[in-house]
Amino acid sequence: MGEVVYFEIQADDPERAMAFYRAAFGWRFEQWGSQDYWMITTADNDSNDSGINGGLLPRPAKTPPQAHGTNAYVCTVQVDNFDTVASKIAAAGGIVALPKFAMPKVAWQGYFIDPEGNTFGVRQPDENAE
Repeated sequence: MGEVVYFEIQADDPERAMAFYRAAFGWRFEQWGSQDYWMITTADNDSNDSGINGGLLPRPAKTPPQAHGTNAYVCTVQVDNFDTVASKIAAAGGIVALPKFAMPKVAWQGYFIDPEGNTFGVRQPDENAE
C-alpha cells in the first residue's frame, strides 16, 4: 500500500489524445461501459514489464496557460483504508477536491489537493464498492 498504482490523463479531445498515445507508445484504450472514460493499458501483455495502467477522460476545466505551471497527469495512491488516509491528508494541510465515491466493484476513490496545489487520487480497493 502507499504505491502509485494508477494515473489519469485529462484531454480536450479524447480521440486525439488516444491517437497520440497509441502512436507514441503503443498504449491500448478500452471504453469503460458507456461512460466518457477509457481504461489505458501501457504494458504489453507478453512482457515481463508490469507497467502502470490508467484512464483517460474529457477535461473538466481549462488548463493553465503556457509557461504558467505544470499541467500533468493525476496519479492515484493505493491505500488500505480511505477514511483513515483522508483524515491524515486533512491534518497535513491537504483539501478534498472530489469526495470519496464508489468505482463499482473496483474501489473507493477520491481526489485531494496538496498544499502546493497539486491534485492526486486515493484509492481503496473494494470489489463490493457500490
